[in-house]
Amino acid sequence: MIRPATPADAAAVAAIYAPFVRDTTVSFETEPPDTAETARRIEHALSWLVAEVDGVVRGYAYAGPHRSRAAYRWSVDVSVYVDLPRSGLGRALYERLFAELTERGYAQAFAGITLPNEPSIGLHRALGFEPVGVYRNVGYKLGAWRDVSWWQRELRGATPDPGEAG
Repeated sequence: MIRPATPADAAAVAAIYAPFVRDTTVSFETEPPDTAETARRIEHALSWLVAEVDGVVRGYAYAGPHRSRAAYRWSVDVSVYVDLPRSGLGRALYERLFAELTERGYAQAFAGITLPNEPSIGLHRALGFEPVGVYRNVGYKLGAWRDVSWWQRELRGATPDPGEAG
């Protein structure tokens, strides 16, 4: 079941995210956020969804503003994290998120992927993302400089009069 996240999901979301922060370069955070900070993030996201399996939160996806300048307001940055790899949860979460964002008037979605990360690249490519560039040596984590590949997916495309998003 995929549903909107609430602050009550913060402990489960934080538990899923913590190993990615502590043990991998997938996230560039170096300290896992606690439950209170995760609840704050859920409340302030443009959209935050969780996936439950047998009543347990096993993954989440969210969208935030791409940049703060007004002309970017139709674009979002997206992320997905699951603790059941290759289960289809990441795809299902993203598909639901993209449908919601499109309905709300957003035009483009962007995702950053720390390299190397073939599973994430495969997921994003399968969902229609295209590579747009690489930030070289942009982050230092776990003893080495890391590159981030940036990917873009059209949600509803560019229109002459985009209306408002949100």
